[in-house]
Parts: sequence; C-alpha cells; structure tokens
Amino acid sequence: MQQADVGGGESPLYGYLTTVDSPVHGVFGGYLLVDDVGRPLEFHCTTPVKVSRAQQILYGATLPAHLHGRQIGATLLSEAGTQPVAVLTDSEPLLHVRRHTTLPVLLVRRGESSPGAGDAVRLGDALVSFPDGVPDGLLERLGTLAGAVDLCEPFERIRAAIDEAQKH
Repeated sequence: MQQADVGGGESPLYGYLTTVDSPVHGVFGGYLLVDDVGRPLEFHCTTPVKVSRAQQILYGATLPAHLHGRQIGATLLSEAGTQPVAVLTDSEPLLHVRRHTTLPVLLVRRGESSPGAGDAVRLGDALVSFPDGVPDGLLERLGTLAGAVDLCEPFERIRAAIDEAQKH
C-alpha cells in the first residue's frame, strides 16, 4: 500500500475508487479522497494483484467479486484515515465492495454511457447510478461536487498517479 496525505479540511469528503489493469504487473487499485471542490486529501493504492490460473479455476465466477470487492476495494477503504459521504467508482466489478462497507457506493460514467443498475441521475457530464437507491441528502451534495469538478476527472488522476508510480 502506498499512501499520500495531501491536505485537510472540514468539508464533506468523497472517495474515488478504481482499478488499473497492467498486462505486465497485474491489477492495481487506487483510492482518492477529495473534498467538495475536488481537492485531494488522501490517496492510497495497492501493489499489483496478479491472478494465477489456479485462482481463476478455483474462484470461477466469484473471482471478480473477490478480487475487486474484497481484495482491492475493501482493503483500500479500510486503509483510509477518514470516511467519505460516498464512494464513487467507474468500474462495475468494484461495486462488489458494497458487501464490505456501509458507505453508499455509486457507479459514475460519462453522460453518453448507458446507466448501470439502480437509479441513475445526470450530474454535469456524468451519469451517476445508485445501485442501492439514493440516500437522503446525497444527491444535493453530489450536485455541489459536480458544480466544482467533472465527476469523472478524479479517476483520471488516480490512473495517472498509478502510472507514474510504475515508472519508479
């Protein structure tokens, strides 16, 4: 695990959770906590996870839930020093982390993408799906965040940070 503490504050926090597939190294997980204007507060990433052929055979169809939900997602959420009001992901397999947290986990896609499971709402250029329904007050808070930052942009920051870490 790598962590960077990059700020602090009292505004609501939002967690961005994604993965990066590297053909050479395996799957990296990244988790970025931002405030309500998109400033980074905390960053965590996993070491690469490489799935063996034996794991593929033994886990079968349950492999994505285990790999993304438990091994990557739950680990990253547990490493964070602060709790966000919601976790946003752009990866459907990471929705499996919902079994390992009480936080609302939302699927965020570019607006032209088709919605995922559950209620979907357009916020700026993003389409946000709420697989477990919309918690009270969260839509307003996300609207504030979407007014300050493109809801999909922090995922790009995570990918760039992981790519940069692979160079060193």
